[in-house]
Amino acid sequence: MTDLLQLLIAGLATGAIYALAAIGFTLLWQTSQTINFAQGEFVMLPAFFALIAMNWFHIPLPIALVLAVLASMLLLGAVFRYAVVGPLLGRGVLPLVISTLALSVLMKESVKEFVSAQAESFPTLVPDLVIHFAGLSVSIAQLGMLVISLAAIGLLQWFLGGTRTGRQMQATAQNPTVARILGVPVERMILYTFLINAALAAIASILISPIYLAKFSNGETLGLIAFVAAIVGGFNQVRGAIAGGLLVGVLDNLAAAYVSTAYRQAIPLILLVLIILFRPQGLLGRKEERAV
Repeated sequence: MTDLLQLLIAGLATGAIYALAAIGFTLLWQTSQTINFAQGEFVMLPAFFALIAMNWFHIPLPIALVLAVLASMLLLGAVFRYAVVGPLLGRGVLPLVISTLALSVLMKESVKEFVSAQAESFPTLVPDLVIHFAGLSVSIAQLGMLVISLAAIGLLQWFLGGTRTGRQMQATAQNPTVARILGVPVERMILYTFLINAALAAIASILISPIYLAKFSNGETLGLIAFVAAIVGGFNQVRGAIAGGLLVGVLDNLAAAYVSTAYRQAIPLILLVLIILFRPQGLLGRKEERAV
């Protein structure tokens, strides 16, 4: 039982980070019908922004992390919105899918070519110490990851439900045409969504890079897991993305401990197949009807 509790805590810590990336898939789909297959690279890149600031310009860690988040919001938020997604909106999903796939390759190869082809160590925000309590051995770093991730998710939930701008963003997601008639600045709300996605991806990058190390290929795994988590939870619900991320994180950890580390990456895919077969709208998602 003790081992199981430790695995659950570790799985929730990792799953909360997956949830941050999965929320980005959901937010972009809700507001602009964009499926961003470069989301994994969006989580990979901010760690390198911070490393560049620290190693090339000798900027202290706290300031480097803030700069990494701001650079992510500018490049992965505003520039992505207007340079990549903007020209293709209204032309269907397929051109956007192809463009984001191309962007993911460009980002990965650019980091490999111009920054580092090797895995780089990344400093942790929380000391990697182990505390012992009631027979449990829990990593402070894992608890810190869980707390920071849940705090970011909670702040987002409060923003969406408790502020005027957040409610306008939800109205835009539900029906942009009606929202525009009611005076909601739809274009601005869509931009806010892209900025929030970039900020969440940067937080996820800062939290998970001390575990995975900072390497150009991280986006392949992280993007796939986040996409699976979003579908499992419900692609049209933020709370579904949260639930999907936590569930995938826990199952991934349990599979590595009780089945085999060789098959741990297959577990999310098996879960994805089961969800598509028996509940295609996701665990917490809702069915949508679209005119064709």
